[in-house]
Amino acid sequence: MRPAIINVMDGAARKAARSLIHDFGEVEQLQVSRKGPADFVSEADRRAEEILRRELGKARPGFSMLLEEAGAVGDSASANRWIVDPLDGTTNFLHGIPHFAISIAHEEDGELVAGMIYDPLRDESFWSVRGSGAFLNNHRLRVSARKDMGDAVLATGLPFGDRPGKQEALATLEPVMAGTAGLRRFGAASLDLAYVAAGRFDAFWEFGLSPWDVAAGILLIREAGGFVTELDGGNDPLNGDTILAANDALYDPVGRMLREAIKAKTP
Repeated sequence: MRPAIINVMDGAARKAARSLIHDFGEVEQLQVSRKGPADFVSEADRRAEEILRRELGKARPGFSMLLEEAGAVGDSASANRWIVDPLDGTTNFLHGIPHFAISIAHEEDGELVAGMIYDPLRDESFWSVRGSGAFLNNHRLRVSARKDMGDAVLATGLPFGDRPGKQEALATLEPVMAGTAGLRRFGAASLDLAYVAAGRFDAFWEFGLSPWDVAAGILLIREAGGFVTELDGGNDPLNGDTILAANDALYDPVGRMLREAIKAKTP
């Protein structure tokens, strides 16, 4: 049976998902504003966040929240916090690309203790509780067992507009393209992390993400037997400027390859 905290996340995510699926079917009718270059926020995003805020708040009224749109809300002194991205993959969503997700994590006393990434269109629920493993719906997850870089498929995200990290990101592409079986850029970091936990990707790295992009995915990968840190090896990927996630065999060689590429190509 799923733990109670996961049932709370699942119920809230599915209510928000119904709203997203409805809006995805009418994507051309959405009222869209710009937050910045190529960074869109839609009415669908705001509606989903309000549903999540209401449902999670009703189930756990003592929790504070960190939300992508509304920011920090609730009692900042609370030991418990929800970290929520109501629509990861907004640009995909607005272009009619069926690859986006809802991400919810529970943090207690500064530690990630539970998380869920829900893909509404595929009805895939990736979830984990600290110390209890990681799951896709009701099936246990494990990171891939690939050890050879030449067999590995890696995923990343590329900074857009004037976001920091562009030169570093570009520097990493050439060695990955030359030395692996493939590189993917799907545009939803939460699902990239979930796919590492599920063994679909062997590694993932990105620059300039926010806590709501990665919180649930960090726990998923660790509970699935993988490693996730900052790109330089720092142990705070939740709040750091970079993230690197991989299976246990490829974590070191992938990290070394990326760091060497950045050092060689950037001042």
